Amino acid sequence: MSFFGNFGSSGSLFGASGSNNLFSLASEMSMIKSGSYKKLLKAHYSGDSSKTSGSTSSSKRNDNPDYILDKLIRDKMNPKVSEEAQQANSNLTTGLSYLKSSVSTLQNANTYKDTENGSSATDKVVSAMKSYVNDYNTTVTAAKKSTLSNKTGYVANMMSTTAAYADQLSELGISIQRNGTLQLDEKKLKSADLSKVQDLFSADNVMSYGSKISSRVRFAGSVSGSASSSTETKKPADASASDLKTDSKALASDELYAKVKDANGNETDAYDVEKILSTAKSFVSNYNGMFDAAESSSNSGVSANLSYIKQKTADNVAKLEQFGFSVDKNGRMKLDADKFKDSDMSKVQSFFKDYGSFVANYASRVNYYLTTNAGASNSYTSNAAYNVQAASNYNEAV
Repeated sequence: MSFFGNFGSSGSLFGASGSNNLFSLASEMSMIKSGSYKKLLKAHYSGDSSKTSGSTSSSKRNDNPDYILDKLIRDKMNPKVSEEAQQANSNLTTGLSYLKSSVSTLQNANTYKDTENGSSATDKVVSAMKSYVNDYNTTVTAAKKSTLSNKTGYVANMMSTTAAYADQLSELGISIQRNGTLQLDEKKLKSADLSKVQDLFSADNVMSYGSKISSRVRFAGSVSGSASSSTETKKPADASASDLKTDSKALASDELYAKVKDANGNETDAYDVEKILSTAKSFVSNYNGMFDAAESSSNSGVSANLSYIKQKTADNVAKLEQFGFSVDKNGRMKLDADKFKDSDMSKVQSFFKDYGSFVANYASRVNYYLTTNAGASNSYTSNAAYNVQAASNYNEAV
């Protein structure tokens, strides 16, 4: 087995073949668990004649198999958003704004009427459709490289809706390309029955193509991705997942349970219960926020890791209840502050050493899948069918 074939020509796991190398590595999980992976790395580097006896301590540290493995996992679990992705995020936001306007024009009854200045209805419809196709394509193209998963999910839904209306669009000279973008045949559109265009984009029919696209674009363009009129701004799923990781690690840490010192600086037997309670409340809030926002994700990595957290919580309901945590039928948590404050904090810490560490680990993975291109619409085919490799082996490996 050519294990080191998992590395690219530059020696990086995330080289030219990117995620394919990652999943190839994950498929050999047993080697990682057994320690064979580290042994292979040690053998590889010890036999590298390019290493000189005069190497610095820093280079020795960088060549250490333990350091390399840890760095690879850290880099993968805490990815940086590239400049390309940042530009795509900006283009997506702008594209959605323009697309909202172009859909509105095609839904406006005046677009289908001749005007006194000599503009015919046909010319106006063709112009409006050209804008729509251009804005649609800009949005789809940007979404493929965007990390704004709360927006790209709606774009994928928009693409799926468009695919469902492929026949009707084709009659009007609009075809769907392999990459999901649209192409307009102006000549065919000019000869089409404009009433069919108007019906297809009808604002009066909530089930029309135009109404459905308008709905997806409106939700995607909103800050929270929600149609709620509440003045409370919900955190995006990735923010809740990231904060849940922080809270979980804190509840498992020794620092949070440090004993209070008296006026003379001497350690007492008391805990800072209010501080621990505040962290527990934040944990519950971010736990629920992550599930509320991420459960609708069609990303297989998100769904799988949410299920692991939910199952771990279900397995520990009885213990959680001892400390004032309760779980409803939808898997959401509540915290009885008075019961929590009456709990033995040493037992709370002991419980979260295992449970909190587990949740932190899997919340980190949820955050990863939500904030990388694995969650963007480039994981969708032209008709928005989901197309991403299973990540269960990788989830277990790290």
